[in-house]
Amino acid sequence: MITGKLYIISAPSGAGKTSLVKQLLADMDKLAVSVSHTTRAMRAAEQHGVDYFFVSVDTFKDMIEHQAFLEHAQVFDNFYGTAQQSVEDNLAKGLDVILEIDWQGAQQVRRMLPDSISIFILPPSIAVLRQRLQNRGQDNDEVIDRRMRDAVTEMSHYPEFDYLIVNDDFDTALEQLKSIVIANRLSQGRQQQLLMPLLQDLLN
Repeated sequence: MITGKLYIISAPSGAGKTSLVKQLLADMDKLAVSVSHTTRAMRAAEQHGVDYFFVSVDTFKDMIEHQAFLEHAQVFDNFYGTAQQSVEDNLAKGLDVILEIDWQGAQQVRRMLPDSISIFILPPSIAVLRQRLQNRGQDNDEVIDRRMRDAVTEMSHYPEFDYLIVNDDFDTALEQLKSIVIANRLSQGRQQQLLMPLLQDLLN
C-alpha cells in the first residue's frame, strides 16, 4: 500500500499561503488539505468543516487532554490544532496531505513525523506584506502592526524549513510549489512501489 506524503506549509499572515494552497489543490490530484480546529470566530465567507472546524475553548482543551492533536498552538488570542486521526487516515489512503500551520506547529509535527516535508512561503518585501494585509480590509492599523511584528518572528524561523518560496508572482510561486510535490512523488522509494511490475519485467 502506497502511503501519502505530509507537507507542512508555513508563512507569515499576508504572504499568500492560503491562495497558493487552494490553487494547488485545484490543479493537482491525490492531494488533501488538513482542516484545522480553531477557537476563533468564523469570518463571513467561511464554512465550518471546510475552512476550519470552529469549536469552543472548552472543546479544544478537552481534545488536548485526550491527545487528539498532531500539533496545537495559541496564535494571537486563539487556539489552532491539527487532529491526528484525519491526517493519518488520508495518508493511509495514499493522499498527500498539506498542513497549513505556523512555525510552532511545524516544530511539533517534525518531531512526531520527521519524514514530513516543510515549505516556507516568503513575501517579496516587508512593504508588500503590509500592503496585502491592508488590502484585505479585515483588520485595523493596530492589528496590522501586531501582525507585522509577528511576521518578523515567524520569518526568522525560515532555516528550519526544507524549501523556501518567494510569493512575488503568484503563478511562478504556484509552479514552484507544484514542482516540490511532483519531485517527491518521483522519489525512488515511492516509484519502486508504483512501478514494481515494470521493474521486475525490465530486470528479468
